[in-house]
Order: sequence, then C-alpha cells, then structure tokens
Amino acid sequence: MTEGSFDDIADMPYETARDELAELVEQMQRGTMPLDLTVRLWERGEALAQHCETLLLAATERIRGEEPDETDAKEPF
Repeated sequence: MTEGSFDDIADMPYETARDELAELVEQMQRGTMPLDLTVRLWERGEALAQHCETLLLAATERIRGEEPDETDAKEPF
C-alpha cells in the first residue's frame, strides 16, 4: 500500500471497515500520537467511512429493488 492509497479497503466487508473505523476514532481521540500519524489515520478513516457509506447505499438500494445511484451517496438516510 502506498502512502495515501488504501487499496485494501475496497475488499473489506462492511463490518470489518466499520470496526476498523471505530478503532481509528478511539486511537485519535486519545491524542497521544504524533501529528503525521494522526493525519494518516484520519485519511484512512475518511476512506473507510466512504466505503461503509457505499456499501450501505448498495444494501439499501438492493432492499428497495433498485440499482445503486451515485447521487444517492450524498444524501443522508
């Protein structure tokens, strides 16, 4: 994985991504890490959150019997 690239996230199931995101939040809230590590964790957290949102949208659309629409990803549930 190159810096700023989180290719491993694309294959994660929702639960794995959600749990890792929760752990990252806990680590950052402690406030004991150097700034550069905190920023990298923040960036990974953003990627994890986007992945979770995409998976939730796909599940919602599947339940509704619709195809996922990229514009719906911007709307809250």
